[in-house]
Amino acid sequence: MALRPILILPDKRLRQKAQPIAAVDDDIRALMDDMLETMYAAPGIGLAATQIGEMKRVLVLDVAKRQDEEASAEPMAFANPQIVWASEELSTYNEGCLSIPEIYEEVERPARIRVRYLDRDNKELEIEADGILATCLQHEIDHLDGVLFIDHISRLKREMISKKFTKAAKRDAEQDKDETDPKQARLEG
Repeated sequence: MALRPILILPDKRLRQKAQPIAAVDDDIRALMDDMLETMYAAPGIGLAATQIGEMKRVLVLDVAKRQDEEASAEPMAFANPQIVWASEELSTYNEGCLSIPEIYEEVERPARIRVRYLDRDNKELEIEADGILATCLQHEIDHLDGVLFIDHISRLKREMISKKFTKAAKRDAEQDKDETDPKQARLEG
């Protein structure tokens, strides 16, 4: 297992659609393990493969501790997840994202869903979910489709958040450039 860097907005890869996988094999299981380690270290409750630059329809999550601090870890892994049914009833959760750190917004989504997917053993299964599990699954499946949770909020808020992260990325890129500039290094050394 290995920790993987998490992509941060405005990285363009976050807007790419993930490709379905042919089967869950040892490579996909290793990816799932890396994703779980990365998610727990962040810390977070869900992670899509696209968030670590892997354009594969794979996601992991663990909402157990979110619901009960005393709970043990209950990691879940999904390959090729597809929402096959969603309730008309809606629920609202205050969502955040490892790729958009320190930003939280109320997002309205279907309260209950049914998802078809491949598990770690390459078995096709379906799961019915409600509450935080339904929200987390929808959030991570959105990532696999190049959709971010901020796409579900007002345009004004979305633009403000995007500008903030674009500005920060430019500032970081300029700092990196200054640190690797040979002229700058001679002046400091």
